[in-house]
Amino acid sequence: MEGLADRATGRRVAADDPVRIASISKLVTAIGVMRLVEQGTLDLDADVSTLLGWRLRNPAFPDVPITLRLLLSHRSSLTDAAGYVLAMDEALVDKVAAPAAWDAVHAPGSFFRYTNFNFPIVAAVMERATGERFDRLMQRLVLAPLQLKACFNWATCGAATKAHVVVLYDKGVAVRDEPAFVAGCPVTPARDGSCDLATWRAGRNGAWFSPQGGLRISMRELAKIGRLLLGDGSVDGVRLLRPASMRLLATPEWTFDGSNGVQNEEAESGVTPGGFNCRYGLAVSFTATPLPQCRDDPFGDGRTRIGHAGEAYGLRSGLWVDRVRGTGVAYFATDVPADPGTRSALSATEEALARGPS
Repeated sequence: MEGLADRATGRRVAADDPVRIASISKLVTAIGVMRLVEQGTLDLDADVSTLLGWRLRNPAFPDVPITLRLLLSHRSSLTDAAGYVLAMDEALVDKVAAPAAWDAVHAPGSFFRYTNFNFPIVAAVMERATGERFDRLMQRLVLAPLQLKACFNWATCGAATKAHVVVLYDKGVAVRDEPAFVAGCPVTPARDGSCDLATWRAGRNGAWFSPQGGLRISMRELAKIGRLLLGDGSVDGVRLLRPASMRLLATPEWTFDGSNGVQNEEAESGVTPGGFNCRYGLAVSFTATPLPQCRDDPFGDGRTRIGHAGEAYGLRSGLWVDRVRGTGVAYFATDVPADPGTRSALSATEEALARGPS
């Protein structure tokens, strides 16, 4: 580890400092989902409308049910065009009523479009199934059993963890998790500026704790998640997932064929050649797809790894494990320049971190 966790104080970064890890949060959320699937509380292939208590349908394809499998694998036909950050007094049912929330061309299950909005829906389903607030539920299902001090959106992190936060910078300016932010409202406040967590209702607004990107976790703890993936769902004597669940997580649900998905998150329409997304599973990404249209190998060695990348607020992050060799890497960098990589569609910084010291 090198650099500063907080430029204002000069505090240097350490392996135990928590950082907002961006979209790797999706993978950890999926681990929580799989625990509930194992318990029989959730079904990957059931219509989520039943649990939500309202009908989730693409208006252009009203007869096609939307399932957790489709949401986790970004094939639900939802889009981010209507936004996915909700004020705490907003409701998901109102957000999905916006026409921009949907892909009107591709039916659910037929097309991959990386969509952050899928995950507030996933969190809402988890809440309705259990009656528990998402951040507390993730503590019970994943973080506490693994003895991780991590949390989603700070509400369940202790004072000692908050004292070692990594501030996120973009172009030299603090943009997330400076001390005042950490001490403030742990969710996006209500539209009148209030912040009353007692107003939470199961499933009404699954965006409160940012299941798509709000996990704060240290690199040492993120590496433990990686070791869980390497250990077929077991790490340090704790069996969190059954091997059968790990086989599901380690199997792609979607593979790019040239026209069945958008390869880059930023793309608004059509297919961008040479993108990073070429194989994707249940919130798990796969590297080194052997197809000419794919630039998904930041390591440059042609080996398949599973994991996830993250990008938000000037941060780039990655968790990648090689299940054949039993090795892996966890990394992040803040204030990352936009220099493109040479081996992949990721940045030059991410490629350097993936490969490690030369």
